[in-house]
Amino acid sequence: MQIMKNKLYRLCLTAVASVLVFSCGTEEKVYTIASPGNNNELVFKLTETGQPEYSFSFNGKKVIEPSLMGFEFQDTDKMTEGFEVVNTEQNTVKQSWEQPWGEFKTVEDNHNELIVHLKESKGAGRLMDIVFRVFNDGVGFRYSFPKQPNLDKVKISNEVTQFTFPFDNDVWWIPVHGENSYYESFYRKTPMSKTDTINTPATFETRDSLFVAVHEANLTDFASMTLLKTQGNTYKSELVPWADGVKVYAQTPFVTPWRTIMVGNKAGDLATSALTLNLNEPCKIEDTSWITPTKYVGIWWGMHLEKYTWGQGEKHGATTENTKKYIDFAAANGFDGVLVEGWNEGWDGDWTADGTAFSFVKPYPDFDLEEITRYAAEKNVRLIGHHETAGAASHYESQLEDAYNLYNKVGVNSVKTGYVNKYLDKKEWHDGQYGVRHYRKVIETAAKHRIMIDNHEPVKGTGLWRTYPNLMAQEGARGQEYNAWSADGGNTPEHTTIMPFTRLLAGPFDFTPGNFNFDYKTPNNAMVQTTVAKQLALYVVIFSPLQMASDLPENYEGKPAFQFIKDVPCNWEETKVLDSKIGEYVTIARKDRNSNDWYLGSITNSDARELNIPLDFLEKGTAYEAEIYADGEGANYKTNPYPVVIEKKTVNSTMTLDMKLAPGGGTAIRITPLKINR
Repeated sequence: MQIMKNKLYRLCLTAVASVLVFSCGTEEKVYTIASPGNNNELVFKLTETGQPEYSFSFNGKKVIEPSLMGFEFQDTDKMTEGFEVVNTEQNTVKQSWEQPWGEFKTVEDNHNELIVHLKESKGAGRLMDIVFRVFNDGVGFRYSFPKQPNLDKVKISNEVTQFTFPFDNDVWWIPVHGENSYYESFYRKTPMSKTDTINTPATFETRDSLFVAVHEANLTDFASMTLLKTQGNTYKSELVPWADGVKVYAQTPFVTPWRTIMVGNKAGDLATSALTLNLNEPCKIEDTSWITPTKYVGIWWGMHLEKYTWGQGEKHGATTENTKKYIDFAAANGFDGVLVEGWNEGWDGDWTADGTAFSFVKPYPDFDLEEITRYAAEKNVRLIGHHETAGAASHYESQLEDAYNLYNKVGVNSVKTGYVNKYLDKKEWHDGQYGVRHYRKVIETAAKHRIMIDNHEPVKGTGLWRTYPNLMAQEGARGQEYNAWSADGGNTPEHTTIMPFTRLLAGPFDFTPGNFNFDYKTPNNAMVQTTVAKQLALYVVIFSPLQMASDLPENYEGKPAFQFIKDVPCNWEETKVLDSKIGEYVTIARKDRNSNDWYLGSITNSDARELNIPLDFLEKGTAYEAEIYADGEGANYKTNPYPVVIEKKTVNSTMTLDMKLAPGGGTAIRITPLKINR
């Protein structure tokens, strides 16, 4: 990486890009830094009482009005005011790096950085640095506390960081811990003034036609940041506490996660931003060849439908015989893996009450782990491991090495983890510092054993998969399983039209699409509220490098539309959001990482919709065959979800596709070049 350090100039002039500015004729010093494209501007200053304050604008529009910064502690004086600027540093970074998997193969990192070194002007003279990185699509900033004589171990009681908007904007949000502790709530859109404490990412539609997302990056040994609505149009950082009320235990030197503000003129600009990734550390895994995006099937949906049970008994799903049937199906249809839940001791009775009954090395008697993995390898399929903890995090940690050694022995290289309990170890939030430490330990231990992780009931994603790309996917939202048992009837048609601009800003989502059968009966009358064509389109719209074909194998038999699920990749060279309106519809195109094929997914809410999609993202001068899976005549998610029309047509970059989406429907397209210009 080449970093160019720009000399700082002191001027009594107006601010210009990437230049430090001192106001003339007053003692107030204002420090301004612009993005590389000069479209964004970050302004930092100290208030009259010496409190740090920042503001941020995008293309001349105020995004964040002057907002205060700082920290408060237990047992020691707060660090919120009485500061002076000791000195500043300024840097420019322009580089690119490659992901082993992702929505893009190559990521551009181009930002200007301002580091402000602060010191208390009186008393203990403690030090605090604030680092700003300004990108063309937003800003990230973090606090850094150097090692120093008068600040050692601290208990953070409050983070003062504010996000003050110029308007009472509309915001897409979910509540904190009120409905559950897994982020599994419906996103709702209200004015900011109608919210209390909300999770991030929170996505704002501003009154001056911008889209803004507030989140965080590189959440390491810290508490998650939520947003507490205070006076006016202001949110402040509200850290998730330990059970004893302390927010964060830290010792200098330490840094906070990055607080991030992404901005765009369109919602799609947020969905394709790499800002979060760029604020994480480079990959720490030297050899990533074993980290492979995977499409899989599993003994899973049948359990949610109560066809099978996780625990032992006549309907036990995780048997050697049943698993081999799934392996045969996977091998016959080109799937890489088979997920099996309920294979290990601990599932009998109310397993959610106390996870200490789980053993991660002892299979049930009717599940022959060694025979199953031998059989799978023979068929060029891998078993995907499953570790449900019921929130007993320390119990799981005590078995991590043995569990992963066992999987190394039998050839399992990916694990779905789960934490179905309101708390970890019966007292700590999933997204407090305790949970953050636990999930990191699991990821790092898995990396040592060359195992990929699919984490359910997680702490939110903050770009950590750049550093540890074995963290493949997470849940952290309402997935397909809600369509089997949820008392509210299942996921609404608009749910997945919101996800790309909210939850998916936090990273890959293991939603588990692919349902083809809608005739099942559940006690709560829950139902998949889409058409079959929309289930296909979700493979493109919702990104995950681990993609499941979620339905029972027999529901795919004889269904021509199943071909799209077999064809669609889960690792991409390039991604484009072609058209969208949050909560109504979204159309996304992605280029396959391993071919010249493009895939397009378009979905709608409960309204039927006609869309006209230009194909100008295709290579000019090349003819393509578009294989289109569209809603058929009479398709409707409520009354007739099944009709799918499959057709082929020749297209090129000058054409526009006219698509008709049924209520709750979608369109999925594979676009293959017929000839390639050399």
